Amino acid sequence: MYLEIKDLKKSYGEGSSYTQVLRGVTTGIGRGIICAILGPSGSGKSTLLNCIGGLETADSGFVKVDGTDICRLKPGELSEYRREKLGFVFQFYNLVPNLTVKENIQVCQYLSPSPLPLDELLDTLGLTEHQKKFPSQLSGGQQQRCAVARALIKNPQLLLCDEPTGALDSVSSRELLVLLEQINEKYGTTILLVTHNGVIRHMAHNVLQLKDGRIVEEYENRSRVGASDLEGL
Repeated sequence: MYLEIKDLKKSYGEGSSYTQVLRGVTTGIGRGIICAILGPSGSGKSTLLNCIGGLETADSGFVKVDGTDICRLKPGELSEYRREKLGFVFQFYNLVPNLTVKENIQVCQYLSPSPLPLDELLDTLGLTEHQKKFPSQLSGGQQQRCAVARALIKNPQLLLCDEPTGALDSVSSRELLVLLEQINEKYGTTILLVTHNGVIRHMAHNVLQLKDGRIVEEYENRSRVGASDLEGL
């Protein structure tokens, strides 16, 4: 199993402000699949993603990625894991406003010992003609494509997407999901996709449903459809 999570717990605060967000999450995800993580606000979706990404420290349990327990990594090792194996796509892009599309992507290209070809990635994501533009000159969908390209240029084994369609209209959402599907097929990238939108589950190979910090449903999607065929986005 490429990703193994065992009895993962995470809480915040103390005393009257103590909140347990993850209450013993256990699951396994195979290499090279798309997994949709669904659930209402406060269910622990983003916290789970952040623990997998090494952005949050779990209280107990473990997260193993390709056999490595990232919960036991030292700070330097954790930075190396995020730099070499991980791509992260956030809802609100986080692009550098005074850098062009190409320059925003190159920031992460220089972090990897084996980056993907920049021109190929620009072409795959439909950004070739926009590469000299600044973020303010792009649509929301184009900015999100740039954010995806920046995460992918490192050639990560694992791509974590936190509500990547949350700020997009239905057309841009579909285009982005089609691109993520193409990336999964072309590069064999394992993709974890946190979303409020239940429609997105239909394009995933696996689905996790969280509620109150626990997995309440988990299944392999045997009737998945292509992202281009999703209805109701």
